[in-house]
Amino acid sequence: MTTEQAARIPAELTGRARWVRYSSRKVPLRADGRFAAVDDPSSWSDFMAVTQARAGQGFGFVLTASDRIVVVDLDHAVEDGRVLPWAQRIVDQLPATYMERGRSGSGLHLWFRGAVPAGRRIRRGELAVEVYSDRRYMIVGDRVSGTPLELAELPDAAGVIASLM
Repeated sequence: MTTEQAARIPAELTGRARWVRYSSRKVPLRADGRFAAVDDPSSWSDFMAVTQARAGQGFGFVLTASDRIVVVDLDHAVEDGRVLPWAQRIVDQLPATYMERGRSGSGLHLWFRGAVPAGRRIRRGELAVEVYSDRRYMIVGDRVSGTPLELAELPDAAGVIASLM
């Protein structure tokens, strides 16, 4: 990763030692290539260590409840480079925040400050949404241009989830 790429990730994330590498099957790895665990802080690294490591395919950020970071993951939300209408409605409902494309190129990750009592996975028709704030890791690094380089506050994450159901 270049300095320019690192500058496209919020300092609020890069400043925390919550980073892992990941395998081709999206399994979290330590910077040295051994398996990492989302509930074992000793297996995580700082941002510099994972960006300089060669293990795996790339890097991700481990979500912990104590950090109060929420990710809204919209699966299969982008087709032919365009955000699908159901996903655009959700994006428009939420505060403008740091947003990335998922590794497949068809998903979106929206990053917020906040908390959810428990992770949720919502599937209804074409709607495919996951919301997490603890014991998960999210692949990072493909910022959607024009989105803020900071995390917005999501004061009522539980209400947002309820509105999607």
